[in-house]
Amino acid sequence: MTGSNFQLKVWEALLRIPYGNVVSYRDIATHLGDSHASRAVGNALARNPVAVLIPCHRVIHSLGAFGNYHYGEARKAALLGWEMAKAAYPGS
Repeated sequence: MTGSNFQLKVWEALLRIPYGNVVSYRDIATHLGDSHASRAVGNALARNPVAVLIPCHRVIHSLGAFGNYHYGEARKAALLGWEMAKAAYPGS
């Protein structure tokens, strides 16, 4: 993976988000030590070269809005819904 040090840290943080869960841009920025870096987190997500493998779809706005997603809001909602359903009913 090629990216800036900050981008790599953001992408690593995405890999730690549990399956079927969401976090906010601010949550990731705070985790990385700068709660004011939400926009920079969003820019790193936009440059994610492997969107489903590094799950940027698990990041939403603090107020619950989905935010931007390269493949569209409907696909982001579908991915989150599928993950949440699988997490709630692991045997299905």
